[in-house]
Amino acid sequence: MFQEADIVPEFKIQTDKQEFSLNKSNQNFTVVFFFPRANTSGCTKEANEFSEIINDFERMNTRVIGISKDTIEQQKKFREKHDLKCELGSDVDGSICDLFSVWVEKSMYGKKYMGIQRSTFLIDKDRKILKTWPKVKVPNHAKEVLGVISDF
Repeated sequence: MFQEADIVPEFKIQTDKQEFSLNKSNQNFTVVFFFPRANTSGCTKEANEFSEIINDFERMNTRVIGISKDTIEQQKKFREKHDLKCELGSDVDGSICDLFSVWVEKSMYGKKYMGIQRSTFLIDKDRKILKTWPKVKVPNHAKEVLGVISDF
């Protein structure tokens, strides 16, 4: 997993609106949050929290994108159903999850399986990692990220 001060290689990902390119982001900051699956309770809560304060992120010249392995169509339905304001990227092949090392072995009820570790990364305009949040706990996470940005 990337650590603070690491440089993120350029990556592109299709969102439900357009192609997202880290290099072509004109913002001072980019928040990339990885979530396990669209339309599940924790992921819906997390995406809603980012959406509720998206204007605050934009005022701080920050772009917010959520990424999961859901298809573009699933991401579009997720956005429409919950009126989400942040971009949603589709990483069906898992290449971006692998790049950020968030595709990990998990365990539930004694069964092991592979899945996305809910994680968030704050990246500056030079693609440097400013802060990482591995194993995110959803409540108030978006506000915490916003607070860190305001410190820069």
